[in-house]
Amino acid sequence: MAKPVKETPILFGEEARQFEVKMLHPKPLPRKQAERIRRDYEFLRGKCVNCSF
Repeated sequence: MAKPVKETPILFGEEARQFEVKMLHPKPLPRKQAERIRRDYEFLRGKCVNCSF
């Protein structure tokens, strides 16, 4: 049996402003980590049949 989905918390005030600033200006990933993610993506994409990524 499925569990009920909890409500999404709502941010107000300073906490909301900080969250919005962080979403607009994300920290870039280190080059090695970005390369590893891209390499893993290409590997999985090659293994998948009839996938639409």
